[in-house]
Amino acid sequence: MHLMEILRYRPVPAAAVFFGITRRCPLHCKHCSTSSLLDSEEYPEQLFRGFAETFTAENRPEFVLMSGGEALLRPRLVQDIAELSRAVGARSHVLSGLYFAEHGRIPRPVKRAIDAVDHFSASLDVFHEEEVPRAAVFRVLKELMDEGKQVSLQLTGTGPGDPYLADLTAEVRRVFDDRVPMLVAPVSPHGRADAWLKQAPLPRGEVTPAPCAVSAWPVIGFNGQVTACGNQDVMDGKVPLPPHLYLGHIAKDDWPTIKARAIGNPMVRAIRATGPEYLAERHGSKGGCGAEGYCQTCWVLSKDPAIPRRVRELALEPTTRLVEERTEEMLVGAGAVSFAQQYGITEYAELVTLGLEEATAGAGAQQTAGSTP
Repeated sequence: MHLMEILRYRPVPAAAVFFGITRRCPLHCKHCSTSSLLDSEEYPEQLFRGFAETFTAENRPEFVLMSGGEALLRPRLVQDIAELSRAVGARSHVLSGLYFAEHGRIPRPVKRAIDAVDHFSASLDVFHEEEVPRAAVFRVLKELMDEGKQVSLQLTGTGPGDPYLADLTAEVRRVFDDRVPMLVAPVSPHGRADAWLKQAPLPRGEVTPAPCAVSAWPVIGFNGQVTACGNQDVMDGKVPLPPHLYLGHIAKDDWPTIKARAIGNPMVRAIRATGPEYLAERHGSKGGCGAEGYCQTCWVLSKDPAIPRRVRELALEPTTRLVEERTEEMLVGAGAVSFAQQYGITEYAELVTLGLEEATAGAGAQQTAGSTP
């Protein structure tokens, strides 16, 4: 499973689900969006395993993504979720900070977890390299690739002019002969980075529809709460959870229930189709909500009763569903590179395509080998 396959489905409602299976991590990266520590919060494994057990062949996400904290601190859980997903036809992905990379051989429980998933992705940036050397990360990726595992890198930097990113992406391309795709994104001002990364608000221009593709997939927090938003300030409770973004809790809600809410919630549907700022401007009682910023506007939409009331009315109109369908078609049609341009660093967006031709050829060869003469 190549990274492009995952990103292609990113705008499709409930095409995937994110599991944040722990908030614990042995690393101390100063940009960590979750402010994770080795003794951070962690909930029973059965909470997450039980939810994965509600997937069926008839009703399942296409992709199951796992992260943390450091997901591979719970290798048995990662393996179980991956195997439960595969049993019903879903594919899995895990993101790791490679805390184990300097220990020589990959620990057996961790290796079994990695073997179980369909795609392995590693985080690498200047902050990780303070604790996990680049050479150790490359060694692990080479080992996995030699075994036929599809891998990718998630890189973080300060922006298009960051010399670290220029150096790192060039070295990855050289060392791996353009076979490892990279998703390159800017550091976000959340978690530990909030203390040192200050971003000036963008100037407010004319408000036009700006669909929110990242509200398409349900996100399970480390405590089992499910939201239609992966913004870390919401997940951590720094911002009161907006009622229109709450989808449930996996202690009592199964996948069919969460999926139905993710697809059918009128406010989430409207945010996916037009974006929060357009909703506030078009349907707010005062022509807006007073908040500055895209996400900040979303968080306060429910505080103006006029907005959810009007959105519920519009959700019943056939033309609204048509607009939503056309928006989804447009975003899917724009493709994975377009998504990487919008939510990552535009200048590096094309790097998500690396290795695609080889991966596609490999998949075709496997199908041919497994076909009946």
